[in-house]
Amino acid sequence: MILVTGATSGFGKAIAQRFAKEGFDVCITGRRKERLDTLKNELEKTGVKVIALQFDVRNKNEVEQAITTLKTQVNKIDILVNNAGLASGFSTIDEGDTEDWDVMIDTNVKGLLYVTRQVAPLMRQQGGGHIINIGSTAAKTVYKNGNVYNATKFAVDALNQALRIDLLPFGIKVTAIHPGMAETEFSLVRFKGDDKRAGTVYEGVHPLQADDIADIAYYCATLPPHVCINDLVVTCLTQANSVYAIKDADLQNKTK
Repeated sequence: MILVTGATSGFGKAIAQRFAKEGFDVCITGRRKERLDTLKNELEKTGVKVIALQFDVRNKNEVEQAITTLKTQVNKIDILVNNAGLASGFSTIDEGDTEDWDVMIDTNVKGLLYVTRQVAPLMRQQGGGHIINIGSTAAKTVYKNGNVYNATKFAVDALNQALRIDLLPFGIKVTAIHPGMAETEFSLVRFKGDDKRAGTVYEGVHPLQADDIADIAYYCATLPPHVCINDLVVTCLTQANSVYAIKDADLQNKTK
C-alpha cells in the first residue's frame, strides 16, 4: 500500500496513477472530496484497492484520526509520499502576508511532520518501508520573493536528512525529490487564481510535467532493497536551479 498526500492534483495525482497502474494498492488523501472521489473511481478501474481519506494535513487531529482509520483497513503501509505542499504569495518579507506564511509553514512543514509521525512507527513495527518527501529546488537555492516558501522547503530538506538518520536502524528508506519548474497548479495557487500571471511563469520553456516526477518516484521506490536514493534534484533542460534558467529559444546547437 502506498499513501500519497495531496493526491487531488499535480505530482500527487500523477504518483497515485503511476503506482496504481503498476499494481500497487493506493491510499489517496486531500481536502477536496469531489476530486478524491473522481480519482478513486479512476484508479479502481486498474483493479487495485483504493482508499480515499479526506483531511487537511495542517490539522493534527484530522491527521491522527485519518491514519488511525487507515490502520484498521490495511496491515501495512509500504510507501508514504509526503506530497502535500504549496506556495502562497510572492513578495518581500517587509510586505509579506502573515496568513500566507502560516499556510505554507502549516502545510509544507507541520503537515509533513504530522503525517510522518503517524506512519513512521507503523513502518518501524512492520520492519521497513519507504518515505518519499517532495521538496523543491527552492530547498537548495533561495530566490527573490521566495523567502518563507524557501524556508519551508529548506526545512523539508533538513527533515529528510534527519529522518534518514533517525530511521536508519529500522530499515526504512527516506528519499527527497526536489523538482524545479513543473507545469502543475503550483503557480495558479501561488498567485491565488490569477490565470494570466500563472501562465507567464513557463512561457518559452518546456517545464517538467507531473508524470516526470511520478516516474522518478516509482523508480526510487522500486530499487533493490539495499539501494536508497537519499536526495535527488531534477529540473527541465533549461533550468540549472531555482535562480538560473533560460528560454528554450536560447538553447545553442539545438537538434532540429
